[in-house]
Amino acid sequence: MLLKILLLILFFAVMIGVGIYCRRTASDVQGFVLGGRNVGSWLTAFAFGTSYFSAVIFVGYAGQFGWKYGLSATWIGIGNALIGSLLAWRILGRRTRLMTQYLQSATMPDFFGKRFFSGALKVAASVIVFVFLIPYTASLYNGLSRLFSMAFNVDYLWCVLAMAVLTGIYVLVGGYMATAVNDFIQGMIMLVGICAVIVAVLNGNGGFSSAVASLSNIQSEVAPELNGAFVSFLGPQPIYLLGVVLLTSLGTWGLPQMVGKFYAIRNEAAIRKGTFISTFFAIIVAGGCYFLGGFGRLYGQSIEYTAAGTPVYDSIVPSMLASLPDLMIGVVIILVLSASMSTLSSLVLTSGSTLTLDIIDPAVAKVRKGVRMNDRRQLLCIRLLVLFFILVSSVLAIVQAKSSVTFIAQLMGISWGALAGAFLAPFLYGLYWKRTTSASVWASFIAGVAVMCGCMYCTFTGKVFISPYFTSPINAGVLAMLLGLVIVPVVSLVSRMGHKEEVRRMFACYDNTVVVHASTSLVDEEN
Repeated sequence: MLLKILLLILFFAVMIGVGIYCRRTASDVQGFVLGGRNVGSWLTAFAFGTSYFSAVIFVGYAGQFGWKYGLSATWIGIGNALIGSLLAWRILGRRTRLMTQYLQSATMPDFFGKRFFSGALKVAASVIVFVFLIPYTASLYNGLSRLFSMAFNVDYLWCVLAMAVLTGIYVLVGGYMATAVNDFIQGMIMLVGICAVIVAVLNGNGGFSSAVASLSNIQSEVAPELNGAFVSFLGPQPIYLLGVVLLTSLGTWGLPQMVGKFYAIRNEAAIRKGTFISTFFAIIVAGGCYFLGGFGRLYGQSIEYTAAGTPVYDSIVPSMLASLPDLMIGVVIILVLSASMSTLSSLVLTSGSTLTLDIIDPAVAKVRKGVRMNDRRQLLCIRLLVLFFILVSSVLAIVQAKSSVTFIAQLMGISWGALAGAFLAPFLYGLYWKRTTSASVWASFIAGVAVMCGCMYCTFTGKVFISPYFTSPINAGVLAMLLGLVIVPVVSLVSRMGHKEEVRRMFACYDNTVVVHASTSLVDEEN
């Protein structure tokens, strides 16, 4: 117990120390929100990865999808690395950095407002962010309750409060740079921790070969005719597995807290290096989490079940870890804290800056006849809203855990699909295609939110949404994303494009001539 407490105290001290050290970079809005657009490759890559993978992945998703799909759940981690990290950096990174710098936008809603010349679009995007990021933020606390109860016998309330207070201190004091530096530290902990946990769990089951052999003897309820379903290449439900891969991988392209990392990166070299670092991080952390969860069926006798006989997915990973040595449990606690706090800090910073810069500041300007808040007042407002979002998410997490309220948990499962469904297509096309119109952006917003709200309504009322396949919020989220990718070009082609000359000047930012080293581009000496 003393060892675990000492590890926690050391972890907390480092996080707060980083916040204090980085306070000088958070003296203005650009520094607080974007780190002055001067963040290097390692910090950006780790900030991207740690915002991507939280305790929801390690405790919730790894347990749930590992139980359903066995070792084939590892494909989810591979998809996260190749699609959610590698392709996201290659396709979005450079253009996002250039376009947002030209537009002088610090948030995704502000990008929509300036790229498509519509203040109403900016407000609508801000509302979507506000509505769907709050419950997503509350979910980050869930993975901690069972682990802290197992390790310290501490009530969930105190876990939530400790995490909220610590995150609030270093985000409020140090802003984006403190978040990025802490994300790097937390990311290193996650890399080492997940490898150590996998080795310990496999050793506890007689080694890799023995664990796989035991798993191969377990029969799948949904595919009883398939022998060794949980060790097969694509598992017992490959179509459902594909839906999870697409939502958790392609979905990151439309999440404001993820795309925002590209706003702050320093230069081209940082983008190239960050691409490989982020991909490597995702392979180890995401691939490791889902690979570990694939052995969850070996603990079927020790996990919790509902009254209906279905497993409580959040109990699977803690049950796998309960028999580990105290030192390893301490490492796991720090790992999950790191995963949760890194994502929480990114989400509250995104929410606070979006609400201030995209809704409150324009509203103040309208009331004061064009006079906006100065930099100092904007910074104060962002800090107050960061504090507000931390408090609200903490209260929601406690209410959900202490009562029979289930609405919050169900809404959390829908938030990722709503955000990605609404934003992915218009953001992607807006970076690459001049012909994209504001009408198509509205159509994508409406379609993405409508699909997920329809799924939520049918879940509450017990009705089937479109078909049994789309009753799952994950598959409904994939539908929302794919609809947006079709709707945006179709509506753009049949709707009027305004401000053609301004759009042409925007896209000219991609054509500026820059000087590069010969190692980057070969010189044609004949010319």
